Amino acid sequence: PNPRGNDIAQNVHENLAQAESRAHDYVANKASSEYSIFDQVVTQATGVLVTVILSGIVAFIAFKLVDVTIGLRVTEEEEREGLDVASHGEAAYRM
Repeated sequence: PNPRGNDIAQNVHENLAQAESRAHDYVANKASSEYSIFDQVVTQATGVLVTVILSGIVAFIAFKLVDVTIGLRVTEEEEREGLDVASHGEAAYRM
């Protein structure tokens, strides 16, 4: 059990409040001595990396689902004929 309670929103709020109070000294109107721009950059870079990885995983799963259900590619003959004719029934270039 969580000794601080089971309210996740309350815990998140408290953690954000603590992080904010460590970052800026509002009385002196300057950055706290405990604040490190390097730590901030590492935190943001980690967030970007996690976002890119999760987005890649979700995209891979989505493409695989589409590939298994309806397929991602047209047939070789449709590709040779031209996708404008095969998919839309219209000719883009009349020669």
